[in-house]
Amino acid sequence: MDIAHWLTTIDLLCARDFPAEPGRTDGGTGGPGYLIAELQTSGDFPDYDGARWEETADQYEADRDGLTERLTDRWGPPHRISLWSTLERSMDGEDIPEPWASLSAHVPDVHLWRPPGTARWVALGVSQWDKELPFQLLAVVTETDPP
Repeated sequence: MDIAHWLTTIDLLCARDFPAEPGRTDGGTGGPGYLIAELQTSGDFPDYDGARWEETADQYEADRDGLTERLTDRWGPPHRISLWSTLERSMDGEDIPEPWASLSAHVPDVHLWRPPGTARWVALGVSQWDKELPFQLLAVVTETDPP
C-alpha cells in the first residue's frame, strides 16, 4: 500500500483535462467528463480459493478505507453511495451517464467527495468483476453528477 503515491495520482487526475474520446489512459481509462485510475490491482483467482479471495477483498477495502481517511482530512467525510440501484436502472434500459454506468457493473459502492471550489467529484471504489478476476482499487474523477 502506498497512500502517498495514490494521493499524488488523485491530485494529478483532479488537475488533468478529460479525454475527448473514451479509451485507455496512462493509468486507467477515461472519456469525456471522467478519468479512472487503477491505483492497485491484485492477482487473478483462476482456481477460486474462498479464503484467499476473502482475505484479498478485506485488504482492498482496508486500503480504500485508509485512503478515505486521508481524503477525509482534506475534504471532510465522504458520501457513501451504493451503485446497486444504478446497475438495476441501467439493466432496465435507463441511459446512465459514464463513468457511473460502467462502474456500477463492477463497483458495488463508492466513497464520494466534491472538493471545495471545484465542479469535479472524486470517488474511491473497489472493483471486482467476478470471483476469478482481480480486485482493483479505483480512483474516479468526474464532472458528471452521480445518478
